[in-house]
Amino acid sequence: MSIFKSYKSSICAGTALSLTLLSVTAPVRADSSASLSVPEGLHDSDYLYDGKPPQALFELGRNLFFDPILSGNRNISCGTCHDPARGTSDGVALSIGEGGIGIGPSRRTADGVIDRIPRNAQALWNIGAREYRSMFHDGRVEADPLSTFQSGYWTPAREHLPPGLDTILAAQAMFPVLSDLEMAGQKGENPVATAVAEDRVSDAWDHLAKRLGETPSYQEMFAAAFPDTDGITMVQAANALAAFQSQAFRSDDSPFDGFLSGEPMALSDAARAGAYLFYGKAGCVNCHSGALQTDHEFHAIAVPQIGPGKGHGSDTSYWRASGFGRHTEDEGRYRVTFEADDLFAFRTPSLRNVTLTGPWGHDGAFDDLEAMVRHHLDSVASLEAFDASAVPLPPLGSIIEQTAENSELIFRPLNGERRAAFDLRDRWVQSATALRGRIALANTLAPVALEDNEIAELMAFLDALTDPSARDRSDLVPQHVPSGLAPQPDPRRPRK
Repeated sequence: MSIFKSYKSSICAGTALSLTLLSVTAPVRADSSASLSVPEGLHDSDYLYDGKPPQALFELGRNLFFDPILSGNRNISCGTCHDPARGTSDGVALSIGEGGIGIGPSRRTADGVIDRIPRNAQALWNIGAREYRSMFHDGRVEADPLSTFQSGYWTPAREHLPPGLDTILAAQAMFPVLSDLEMAGQKGENPVATAVAEDRVSDAWDHLAKRLGETPSYQEMFAAAFPDTDGITMVQAANALAAFQSQAFRSDDSPFDGFLSGEPMALSDAARAGAYLFYGKAGCVNCHSGALQTDHEFHAIAVPQIGPGKGHGSDTSYWRASGFGRHTEDEGRYRVTFEADDLFAFRTPSLRNVTLTGPWGHDGAFDDLEAMVRHHLDSVASLEAFDASAVPLPPLGSIIEQTAENSELIFRPLNGERRAAFDLRDRWVQSATALRGRIALANTLAPVALEDNEIAELMAFLDALTDPSARDRSDLVPQHVPSGLAPQPDPRRPRK
């Protein structure tokens, strides 16, 4: 048994206990004839720092989150793809990362990009809740109960992840800055990207820390946040980013929260009917359990794949058709555990503010929430009927091709005659019968029969998970950041 499977079993046991405890909490009465057992509401103690991180740490994290200084080419920030005015995501299925210009659906390529980011930018609502034990769609950053590494976490960096990261959210913050597509850039463009490309991740983090240390305002902010330490490290920056996110993106004042607090009329009649379906006949609670509506597990539910994939699998059909030598599948959790039952499994997302966080699915395949809900009713049939060509993806105006000449890695604009073949990757998996069949075969979601009126009631309940304050938190974006670069997103843009 692998360490991942062993750890997974121990987590399942803990989850079962948690759910048992929740199931015996006092039921909240929804009407005069029936009662509804629901989870307990959220409290300060459910969040990192008990919901109140030190102000100096919060302010440091806030500035770092919106400052492009943490990107290799100083042209993108965490807030570019996690916009507090767009549900803490960016409103597109698959983002244009490093090398792009603009925000959200209007973002376009600037000097050229290698590809689009292959997974949807996850919403960050309540990401600072203590119950989170893994990060990313595939959970590749997770707690390490066996203390295999000094850091205390299982991550792609393995033994190279330094100690001192206070939380799993801080551990997560160490990785977007290493992604060539997201924030680092390409080898040769800057020291961070070159270090990443040469598998010197510690050097990449050190380069970023040095940048911060050369910025006078950051010197002052780090000294205020970490008064007992000398120097600036990326670990400190990650701890500050986690502190900011844990408070800034807390969201637990929805009508459903009022319902959990003992106010049955906080939900409309339709939403209460939807709650009964959610926690009963529709079976949503089987995965979307607890106060955040997630079991934090990984499930294969046959979500269609769009986009370039993660280079997984062994299929060579795209290469044979296009001449571009890469694989196009995204095998999800399997690429973390290498356990067969994790093929095409992705983490259950929290449903808090779900109406604000589209497009939905690990790759943003569904741009309509009701369509995402209906996919769950018969996921394999939905997969087979899905039209990938109808999914709006931000156009990639300029593509840079990575190639080699002698022993030197070079980047050059893609020959226009090859562009059509390049673009095939966005719909390749869904259009290939064999590859689509692999996703269908891995599906674990049983069909559910619901009438249209019941779907409408479920949608009313999902809408009741929306905290009104989450619709636009643009006030989180500072007017200026210590680097002197323009904050991203622009705090002066018109509000929604």
